[in-house]
Amino acid sequence: MTAHNAAPHDSAPHDSEPLGAAPYDPVGAGRRITVRFAATSGGSGPLTRGQDNMIRCIRRDAPEAINKESVWPVPPGTTLAAGLNALRLLVERHESLRTSFPPGPGPEAFPESQVVHGDGRFAVTVVEAGGLESHELDALAAELGQADVAVPVPLDAVPRIRCTLLADGPHLLRLIAVVCHAGADGAATALLIQDWYALAAGKDLPPVTAPTPIQLAAAEQSPQGRRRAAGALRHWARVLGTGPQVVFADSRIAGPPRDHGALMVRSRSAAADLAAVCRRTGASPSVVLLAAFSALVARRADRTELAVSALSANRQRAVLLDHVGTLAQDALILLDTGTADLDQLIGRAKSASLSAYWHSVLDAEQVWQLVEDAAHVRGSRFARQVVVNDLSLTIPAAVADAQPAATADPELTVLPAPPLPVRLMFTILRISGSLDFALIACPQVLDPEETDRFARALLALLAAAAEGPVPLADLREAPGPPATDGDCDGCDGGADWRVVDGSRIDLAAVRSLVGAALDAALDTGLDSGPDLPRDPRPGCRVSVEDGRLTVDLATADPHLTPADVHRAVVAALPGRDTAMAPQHYRIRYRGPDGERLGAGSGRDPEVVARLAALT
Repeated sequence: MTAHNAAPHDSAPHDSEPLGAAPYDPVGAGRRITVRFAATSGGSGPLTRGQDNMIRCIRRDAPEAINKESVWPVPPGTTLAAGLNALRLLVERHESLRTSFPPGPGPEAFPESQVVHGDGRFAVTVVEAGGLESHELDALAAELGQADVAVPVPLDAVPRIRCTLLADGPHLLRLIAVVCHAGADGAATALLIQDWYALAAGKDLPPVTAPTPIQLAAAEQSPQGRRRAAGALRHWARVLGTGPQVVFADSRIAGPPRDHGALMVRSRSAAADLAAVCRRTGASPSVVLLAAFSALVARRADRTELAVSALSANRQRAVLLDHVGTLAQDALILLDTGTADLDQLIGRAKSASLSAYWHSVLDAEQVWQLVEDAAHVRGSRFARQVVVNDLSLTIPAAVADAQPAATADPELTVLPAPPLPVRLMFTILRISGSLDFALIACPQVLDPEETDRFARALLALLAAAAEGPVPLADLREAPGPPATDGDCDGCDGGADWRVVDGSRIDLAAVRSLVGAALDAALDTGLDSGPDLPRDPRPGCRVSVEDGRLTVDLATADPHLTPADVHRAVVAALPGRDTAMAPQHYRIRYRGPDGERLGAGSGRDPEVVARLAALT
């Protein structure tokens, strides 16, 4: 790790030049102002675990799924010059904004280091918007933000933020910021907004005392940091190796999550109810909401054990509360909701979430390998079906207070929903004065009417819990499990549902999975044979024998083995939440040289041993 001091300013802090249509000018109607910065610190070091995780996401996902855009509050009377100066000071103040990630030496050029630049320059787009009414300015700001968020923020350049300013001559009207998630997560962005507002108002800020990303990386690479990461990997291995891989089993689930709906809920009375529950139980608002949400999810999924992914998890450590950087790694919460009342579930949620938060700082590459290993061994792939994202401490009061007042209590508003690889996401936005949250649901598990009922049931549960313990058997307002045909516990009508390895699976979906995998990957020339029924996928018969999911295949390929089939089936698992790879394969070969039978689990012993060593 190296460090250096930056050179002092050698010229004016910013220059103005014409701007045509450019990647950072979504409407091609502004001008570019180049801002120069010169900080007192710089250096280089290894990546933090959060940076490593987000860089992997940035290289894999679309920019709009990673970048975060928002309209930042502007102090009354702020001039354009003062706003530009505040941005310069903000970049100089926070090393994470001055950090680039140069390509690494490997074949994929994955970055291996972070470089903090002591001096440099960045461009700001200024769009003249004089004469527009306030609501027109808001609409234009939203339009610019939605366009700009889809443009990548280069990893090898600074800063990690891109800004568009709406101005009326010398007066600053709006600031639209797009933040790269490798530079700042949601909580860090809230800190940046607070600092920006103070700087734009001409206030002096105390020195930064929170660890910088370079200091955090050094701590993570220390012996203690490595031990903690190893413990976190074991926690994930236990959950992935023994807990539920998926939560929802519904005949409507067909393929990956899509066509999400979003419901925004705002309620002043619910905030008072939440505060009363916290006083009565001694639990934090985050824990109470996690427990209430999980109780309703468990009722809808018709299961007691849940695997819940919690975002913003690493802010639980006091030393990192004010860290400006990205701590973006999931906490994986394994929660047993099989309690008599909500109070008991709140106690369990507190313990389970604290353990998960503590075990959320880990090597992203090892976690992804762990997910693959668990899928190979268990035959079901972990799906981040249920997600909780508590942003209540990351949204500045000035931003929350700027929202129009609710017109009803509760106020439920249907909004456009982003495409997300989740089935149900509970985003907590505000807990003080008003409880504001969003439910983002895939219609394959909650249609719009069910989402509305779920939201109202959550409010009703908080109101009841404000008075005392609520028996979980009384959650009648919430959507229940899918309709059953009565043939088996929890089975959807018309589907062939079974419980295998703690998962409720549809045998028809398993047949489809196996057949599609073989057709696509192996071209095996399947032949149903005289004693195998002609299923939708010929040559494939699926059954559960002594609790073991078994598939019988007939093939004309003399080289096809259980290991071949298993690898192909596991590769086809993503998006097929109601299916799993068989635990035993019987392959019957019939050909010119006779007939023979091969059988086995298809699992690689090395992968089985690797997962067992962690669990």
